[in-house]
Amino acid sequence: MSSKQSSLRREVLSALRHQQIVPHFQPLVQIRTGIVSGFEVLARWQHPRRGLLSAEHFIPIAEQTGLMGELTESILLQALTATAKLPGNLQISVNISPVQLRDEGLPELFQRVAEQTSFDLTRVVVEVTETALVENLEQAHFIASGLKKLGIKLALDDFGTGYSSLSHLQALPFDELKVDRTFVGSMLTSRESRKIVAAVIGLGQSLHLTTVAEGIEDEKQAEILRWLGCDLGQGWLYGRAVPAEELLETVTNLAARSCSDAAPSIELTRNIGPLPAHRLAQYEAIYDGAPVGLSLLNTELEYVNINQRLADMNGLPVSAHIGRKVYDILPPKLFLQLKPWIMRALNGEALAGVEVKKPSGPRPGDLSTLLVSYQPARDEAGEVIGVSVAVMDISERMRAEEALRESEDRYRHMVESSPHIPWVMERDGRNLEVSPAWGEMTGQGADESIDFGWMATLHPDDIARISPIVQTALRTGDPIDLEYRIHTKDDQWRWMRSRGKAHRGKDGEILRWYGCVEDVHEYKVTQRNLRETLKVLAALTQSAQFASPVMEMEIPVVHVD
Repeated sequence: MSSKQSSLRREVLSALRHQQIVPHFQPLVQIRTGIVSGFEVLARWQHPRRGLLSAEHFIPIAEQTGLMGELTESILLQALTATAKLPGNLQISVNISPVQLRDEGLPELFQRVAEQTSFDLTRVVVEVTETALVENLEQAHFIASGLKKLGIKLALDDFGTGYSSLSHLQALPFDELKVDRTFVGSMLTSRESRKIVAAVIGLGQSLHLTTVAEGIEDEKQAEILRWLGCDLGQGWLYGRAVPAEELLETVTNLAARSCSDAAPSIELTRNIGPLPAHRLAQYEAIYDGAPVGLSLLNTELEYVNINQRLADMNGLPVSAHIGRKVYDILPPKLFLQLKPWIMRALNGEALAGVEVKKPSGPRPGDLSTLLVSYQPARDEAGEVIGVSVAVMDISERMRAEEALRESEDRYRHMVESSPHIPWVMERDGRNLEVSPAWGEMTGQGADESIDFGWMATLHPDDIARISPIVQTALRTGDPIDLEYRIHTKDDQWRWMRSRGKAHRGKDGEILRWYGCVEDVHEYKVTQRNLRETLKVLAALTQSAQFASPVMEMEIPVVHVD
């Protein structure tokens, strides 16, 4: 050991004797709920001249000079003492140096400190870096097994930054997998970092390990990690490392913060659903069973995925689509028709209800009508990585609508050419609809004849006569059959006959009234003239019995005003 190392060793040893190297505690938070889960213990040196120093300033010295055991025991004793009175469900994560995985007395050290502090070791997580596993994996496994026997959990720290190997995850009984802060910090600017983070979290989930992300500084990073299904997070977003005297206050503040966030935003709630593996299974089931054609195109316009329904629409099996470009699958004219919409979606525009005509038979006029939507597909950071396409064949609906329009046109033509005037009335007697012929006869506009406006054209004497009859029919449901006079637009009174029946529901309740009005004026005039003529004939016949010879007579014609 050099004189410089000896000097540094004495300085660190003095700091340990005077308890200048103390634990600070950084919160570990459940990303999906915001509830505090525990704390990571970070060693800090309260240097009398240089202020508060982080671990990288003195841990290498302790490793080089054989002080790691004493340093670990001092920090662990202080940390467990400070956290012993915290709620029992909060875990404490402790980092150990790579050199300590060569110390077979490490499990005994933890057991000794736990007994001194009456601390439950099942609440302790020991964090191990990959570097510590390289030199002697067999010895590391022996020591790790000793820690596990005490109930301590193991976490693989900084995964992906050292000598990454899946064999390390397999070799030791790890409980947690930590995503390094370098990848988390660059997620928003680097797609590659996002892919690495997603891969590490996915690996942890597949191995049933708790995943922990370090260095979370803003809500956008937390949102991505939440969407990916990361379990725990730590970083400045949730709180900086605090000394032991601020620990209880920090726990209280974090608890209050999680309670205030108990009703998350709509966007946050959307992402608090199932974990990615469950979401994937759910989405695949929905995707394959959807009643519409679905596909995902990448930025190169290649089919990444397609469901059976859309493959059938294109007339090819699913396997023939994957990896091929859209213009290799669709007819050229159809692709040129769709390309502008696809490109707009790649530029971030969501498009729905695009109606497209597609050849569907051997004849040029055989066309299917498709309703297509194009939605930008985005990655965790919101960058467009493709287009989600949904296609619905609405040919049958379009044919039905066309048939309905033709039927309506025929009906309208029949109504307009009919001498009768159809009407529709509410159950309470309010007029809903009447033929335009009513307006042509009375001069009323369509809006004037609705509700009870049509009665304004009736002769006052007839209103008083027919109103009780109408009210009785509305109450009983008996058919309506009325005759009344209306005032025409050429300032005349004409006789009309209105007949209607109630339309009833399944329970017998009246829903609407349907009927029609017909012009019976000429019939009424003829009927009245006939009555007057018969009266005259009767009078003449009676007088003829007393007069002879029979005189020639002229039959008068009576006109109705």
